[in-house]
Amino acid sequence: MGPHIRNTRHTRCVPYVRHCRTALVAALASALLTPVSAVSATAASPRFPAGTSDGSRPADARTTHRFLPDALPPDVPLPDTLRPGGGPDGFGDTPTCHAPHAPGLAARLSHDLHAALASRRGTVSVAVRDDLGLVCELAGERQYDSASVAKVLIMEGLLRRAEKLGRSLTRWEAANVRPMIVRSDNTAARRLWAAQGHSHLNGFLARVRTRATVLGPGGYWGLTRTTATDQMRLLGVLTNTRSFLRTRAYGLRLLADVRADQRWGVPAGMPRGFKAHVKNGWLPRSTHGWRVHSVGAFSGEGRAYRIVVLTHDNPTKAYGVRTIERIAQVVHRGLGQGRGPGRALTPETPPTPEAAVSEEPDGSAPYEPLPGWDEPEQDATP
Repeated sequence: MGPHIRNTRHTRCVPYVRHCRTALVAALASALLTPVSAVSATAASPRFPAGTSDGSRPADARTTHRFLPDALPPDVPLPDTLRPGGGPDGFGDTPTCHAPHAPGLAARLSHDLHAALASRRGTVSVAVRDDLGLVCELAGERQYDSASVAKVLIMEGLLRRAEKLGRSLTRWEAANVRPMIVRSDNTAARRLWAAQGHSHLNGFLARVRTRATVLGPGGYWGLTRTTATDQMRLLGVLTNTRSFLRTRAYGLRLLADVRADQRWGVPAGMPRGFKAHVKNGWLPRSTHGWRVHSVGAFSGEGRAYRIVVLTHDNPTKAYGVRTIERIAQVVHRGLGQGRGPGRALTPETPPTPEAAVSEEPDGSAPYEPLPGWDEPEQDATP
């Protein structure tokens, strides 16, 4: 585990800003990031790609969800100059954005992301990419327990296996993959994890060229260790028009159908007219507190981008959700080209108990360290 990002009086200046003006940053952060009341986000009704006979089998990805090609394909490593702190491990406490086509936008995003995180506790990693070549990163190589975001990997591996076998998903596979994504069903995830096995999933990770994702031991898919950089690569499998995964549209459709109460996180602040494809994870453990993660791809009006935020050391799930949503709001505002937000932050003080963020874990991994896997952790924080 890497060093933690903590509330401190000594933060580094954003590279694009000549002078540190702490008071100004705090004032700007307060003014820009004040939450407004929540807007309900109802998941889209199920629609399936052309050529599907019964709604259970994927069709060719070229029929729907035409994301623009990435200027940086998912298998191209980020240069060290884009890594916070300049080190090869990607650890650092300053988010860094780079955009050859829009240096001013990159500078503003770097500044605003720094401000959004300035008063937040916990450990945070961020990765952002848009279809025009903008890249933002913060501690992209730090590893986290994946919790339920591992279900994206399980889904992609399943689709790839069917393609390699020259067939559609079986009815059994389709009947499990949809609830695994749409309502984060753990029983379905366990079945599909076991059906594919470590050998196939490791082969899939190699095909994606992930660098630091390690499958959880045995049946513990929620203990898969992953990084923001690798999660960005896995999202790229679904969004890149040059992807090797021909049935990527089916996976995107499932992510678009995630039910309303699990659509917090990176969709916060999403511009009107955009569509969100999202998967979240939320898990407390005896060390590093709550893991709260959110990964998503966004498309609309000829524009597409991806956001990944992984966190741990959160005191509560709600706290982690708010950290993620502050980051997402900054990114959507910067990349939304002046469009107003179509989704607000999840309220810290909900109008009704039913609207509160549930503090129930996603059940993807045990609370206590698993002997021989993550025990002992020398730098763990209770």
